[in-house]
Amino acid sequence: MEILAFGVQADEKPLIERAFAGHGDLRCLDVFLTADTAPIAAGHETVSTSVNADLGAEVLEILAAGGTRMVAQRSTGFNNIDLATAERLGITVARVSYYSPYSVAEFAWTLAMAVNRRVVRASTRTRDFDFRLDGLMGRDMHGRTAGVLGTGKIGEAFARIAHGFGMNLLGWDVAENPACVGLGMRYVAKDELLAESDLVTLHVPLLPETQHLIDAAALKSMRNDAILVNSSRGGLVDTAALVGELRAGRFTGVGLDVYEAEAGLFFLDKSLEAIADDTLARLVTFPNVLVTSHQAYYTQDAVGQIVDATVRNVLDYRAGRRSENVLVPRA
Repeated sequence: MEILAFGVQADEKPLIERAFAGHGDLRCLDVFLTADTAPIAAGHETVSTSVNADLGAEVLEILAAGGTRMVAQRSTGFNNIDLATAERLGITVARVSYYSPYSVAEFAWTLAMAVNRRVVRASTRTRDFDFRLDGLMGRDMHGRTAGVLGTGKIGEAFARIAHGFGMNLLGWDVAENPACVGLGMRYVAKDELLAESDLVTLHVPLLPETQHLIDAAALKSMRNDAILVNSSRGGLVDTAALVGELRAGRFTGVGLDVYEAEAGLFFLDKSLEAIADDTLARLVTFPNVLVTSHQAYYTQDAVGQIVDATVRNVLDYRAGRRSENVLVPRA
């Protein structure tokens, strides 16, 4: 069986090639799956995609016409996939339902501490041999309150680190996590969490009901000196409303590893192009904002687990097996 993998990063390629060795002919592409690139998959029964792939109805129709019968997405999120169309076309779809929660939780903390302690500004200064401390004052996390929106595996890992800092913990989710309660977390309504937290972090999936979970009203309810971190999905935050609050001088810091219009931008080199996205262009100019390119998951441990799970998904498809990773079963 020939497998075509779209959106393979340079660091990821040796891992995915090694994992698929002996399980078929693998072809890796650094281009992402879109309507323009989908015809490349013609003749490949199995296609593997990255988190920012376009798997809407148009792309799925092109894949199906070219003979693709299985899509193995190398991510947990699947808001980019038209599952109803995939089912209609008889395309099996699988994702990676679990990988190291520590990769994302630790990076969320990296963003939080970087904006709190002005690390980027300090590093830029010292490169110019400017060793002043003006404007670099941060705050202790000890004794302050962390609000965790979404307390699944990643949210729990974040809460454990916060507990190690000696922080008070507030949580919001559809169900309480006993492990978080054991850390002293108190579950409250979203509005109360936002109003009382010094640090707000997002760890919920992007669903229709969570789109712009942090909207204009939610942002206004947060403390003026709060820190906001989003390492989950860009669509959870109304970015235009966030820019408005930042222009008003609010928030100690904002750390974003995701952006709601990141498709077509993130994972690509756009350094020689004019960025047409005025919201993103404005966002990165704020001195208290740190934007990274959806790299929270990007550790050897997590990517290795993602690749291994993807191989298992492909082998399960061949054998007619169904696992918890299957979103659309084999017809």
